[in-house]
Amino acid sequence: MGLVKFLAVVFAVAAVAAIYFALHYAWANGVWKNLLAARYEQLGPLVLDLILFLGLVGLAWRFARGPRQTVLANLWTQRLTTSLTLSGVALVVFVFVAALMLANGLKETLVATGSEDNAIIIRRSSQAEMQSFLEREQASIIKTQPEVLVKSDGSPLATSDVVVLISLPKKVTDEPANVVVRGVAPLAAEIRQKQVKLVAGRMFGTGLQEVVIGKALQERFQGCEIGGSLRMASTEWKIVGVFDGNGTGFDSEVWGDVEVMGPAFRRPGFSSVTVKLKDADQFEALKTRLENDQRMVVDVKREKDYYEEQSRMMANFIGILGRVVTIIFSFGAMVGAMITMYAAVANRTQEIGTLRAIGFRRRSVLAAFLVEAVCLSLLGGVAGLVASSALNLITVSTTNWGTFSELAFGFDLSTEITGRALVFAIIMGLFGGFLPAVRSSRLKIVEALRTG
Repeated sequence: MGLVKFLAVVFAVAAVAAIYFALHYAWANGVWKNLLAARYEQLGPLVLDLILFLGLVGLAWRFARGPRQTVLANLWTQRLTTSLTLSGVALVVFVFVAALMLANGLKETLVATGSEDNAIIIRRSSQAEMQSFLEREQASIIKTQPEVLVKSDGSPLATSDVVVLISLPKKVTDEPANVVVRGVAPLAAEIRQKQVKLVAGRMFGTGLQEVVIGKALQERFQGCEIGGSLRMASTEWKIVGVFDGNGTGFDSEVWGDVEVMGPAFRRPGFSSVTVKLKDADQFEALKTRLENDQRMVVDVKREKDYYEEQSRMMANFIGILGRVVTIIFSFGAMVGAMITMYAAVANRTQEIGTLRAIGFRRRSVLAAFLVEAVCLSLLGGVAGLVASSALNLITVSTTNWGTFSELAFGFDLSTEITGRALVFAIIMGLFGGFLPAVRSSRLKIVEALRTG
């Protein structure tokens, strides 16, 4: 009967985990999050982690019921030390997950800025658009390539952009920060329709000193209301609209007519050219032709790959920093788990002796205490996950190392991060519980019964 109960609990835990990860995968891939209003979208991971936490706690409570004191029931009898250890593990997992979410959110924001069927062309060896320069003749050649999608009126779906920086004061701190200003062609919004949607006002007029601004920019910077104006290049530019960049890097930009902005900022050429391909599979043909053209000295990249490269250095830095802090904190959590398990061994010496006297082997006792340590650590890990899920509701900003401009982005909890956090919690439990478990298995039967 004991084996049947154990297998039933294992199956139940596996079922809860399987349902959780299936729902989390569906959420991450947009299968059902579109059913929620935009303002509730970020609650999804928090709700899912609460389901996991309550499910595991419910199973733990069920497992702990019965006439015999089980592994989890013992944790309940040591509520103070258990709570302290659980809190320590939860804190470590929270820091670990928060760092990964921050790096993942930054990466997702910039990667989402690009589209798979768009290609961006910049000057060869340029690391970013602001370091690039393309002549007008080169831009014209790029737009006439056979792989570029053409509208019914014969105009190519392409935009020649001028990218510069300006400084604007923040609303909260009143301190200036760099903002990307992008001069674009009239078709820019159509080319980037997957990422950009006008939500207020209207688009800028062709040939006019008018701009539209990203939603995140309007929320974080002063003087960005429709009807107001921005002073750029010694000229006043009227704000006529706000666009939603759908959480991409475009959300933190100012857009205007490239043919007006270019001369105003004294840019005779362009920073980059972005084209929409007839078919995403035609990218290699376009890349080969342009990069081998003697008239061009360019690099051709998928737009998505270009923005992923922009995020790589900073995302890696945040991830490494978070891991270093987590490792330092994890030692404290493992020591806490070790103290809790040593206390459990001391309080249950007679029980251990009885189990050994009736025939239980050393490895069975060792396994029991390891399971207890892992359960304690896993519950702490899930609690840390639940707490970190709330970070999905927060939007932060930082300096984009690729452009040295302000970039707004949110924390992003993925299925991979959730899995890594739970595995990390289990590893902490194994390391923290190993020495106490070894001690319990090595207790001599007579001494254990006498001590009890």
